[in-house]
Amino acid sequence: MNKLNRKPRNDRMYEAILSLRSVDECKKFLDDLCSISELMAMEQRFQVAACLNDGMIYNDILAETGASSATISRVNRSLQYGSGGYDIAFSRLKEMGK
Repeated sequence: MNKLNRKPRNDRMYEAILSLRSVDECKKFLDDLCSISELMAMEQRFQVAACLNDGMIYNDILAETGASSATISRVNRSLQYGSGGYDIAFSRLKEMGK
C-alpha cells in the first residue's frame, strides 16, 4: 500500500504541476511550494535514483551525490518496491532523449 493512501490526496496540486509548460515554470512553482532544503532533498533523491537506474554501486553514488547510505537505500527500496513512478519518469526522459 502506498504510504499516502491512508489520507486523501490533493489532486489539484498534481493537476497544477501537470499544467506547467516548461522547466522554468516548474522551477518557479516548486520554489514557491517547497523550502530550499525540501527541494535539495528531492533533487538529491532523484539523482540517486538515476544513478541506481544506471547500475551504479552505493559507494560510487555516495561519492557522486553526497547522499547518505540510508538515503540511497531508501531510494533503492522505492525503485524496487514503490509505485513505479521513477520507472515512468526515466522512460519518458529516455523517449525525450534526456
